[in-house]
Amino acid sequence: MRQKSKIKEFLEENPELLDGNFGHTAKLFNVSYDAVRSAARRLKESLSRHAAQKQDLFEKDLKGVLTKAKTWQLPNGEWRESLTFQVDYDQQWNDYKDKFFAELETIGKKKFADVKKPKTNGSVCLELSLPDLHFGKGDIEELTYNFISTCNDLLSKARQFGIERILIPVGNDGLNSEGKRYTTTGGTPQDDSVDWKVSFREYWTAVALVVEVFSKEYPVDVLIIPGNHDTERMFYIGDVLHAFFRNNKAVTVTNTGDYRSYYEYGVNMILFTHGDKEKLADLPLIMATEQPEMFARTKYREVHMGHLHKEKVNEFRGIKTRFLPSICTTDEWHKMMGYQHQKAAQAFLWNKENGLEGYFQANLFDK
Repeated sequence: MRQKSKIKEFLEENPELLDGNFGHTAKLFNVSYDAVRSAARRLKESLSRHAAQKQDLFEKDLKGVLTKAKTWQLPNGEWRESLTFQVDYDQQWNDYKDKFFAELETIGKKKFADVKKPKTNGSVCLELSLPDLHFGKGDIEELTYNFISTCNDLLSKARQFGIERILIPVGNDGLNSEGKRYTTTGGTPQDDSVDWKVSFREYWTAVALVVEVFSKEYPVDVLIIPGNHDTERMFYIGDVLHAFFRNNKAVTVTNTGDYRSYYEYGVNMILFTHGDKEKLADLPLIMATEQPEMFARTKYREVHMGHLHKEKVNEFRGIKTRFLPSICTTDEWHKMMGYQHQKAAQAFLWNKENGLEGYFQANLFDK
């Protein structure tokens, strides 16, 4: 092994002998001519690989300088080599900065003709969701004012987004009791502050005023949603509104009497239900079972509910379930029990092609 190493070092120091007559070298080291020729061939192959590696490294823009090269032979006759480069990091950084600033200069000149631009003008449905108003509880004049002003506030915030139509779910405990018996639908006594006839008329006229004013600018879809306080009377409210707007072609009132109602807009599917009956995790399957064709046509699906008087969002099988906040007042029983909620209302922007794009919120504070 030492003899082979000496022959290799001798040939490295005298590279002109790599292609010459190997007889002199064989006599010098007292070895065969074939042994020297074999050593020379392996050395040439090693040097060739070194050159290829160096070229490859430089092509990768390392800007390195070869500082050390080693070649050695394994006992099995295989040759190995290693290269050590000193990289000029300062030069690398300067080159990077040059390319970076050159790229910055071209950003403003790039064209985006092939990029799909989002449609905003006339491609949005504004959902005004104000569940759990509980007309009949507390100061009814204040509640009427809060309802109308909140709807106006939410619409004014959304005008700039290209509204095509407005969806107003009505009910979801819009009334506090079922009427003359002053109980919920299930029979729980309620302490209404006004006569049942007053709460009925005040509620439907407040809703009718908002719908009529908004319908002068946009088509309005009204969807009647029963609650656990007003299942019967919300059906009556729905029929009154349907009759009131029978000659208004800009208004559509849907009053099926079903506990769950569905709305489709573009690629969006929304299920409206009060939220006191179904198990939340079952709602995606309920949607797909009750409305299979609508489910198949749409890509974005949500469930909007009331009942809790506060915001609560969950997701099952890619479908969001939302409990929505309320602007109703807190009655004496809820105050006694320590139940509180932030009075608020929300409006959702449904894009016909891109799904839910956001929502606005109007907050109310007790004086």
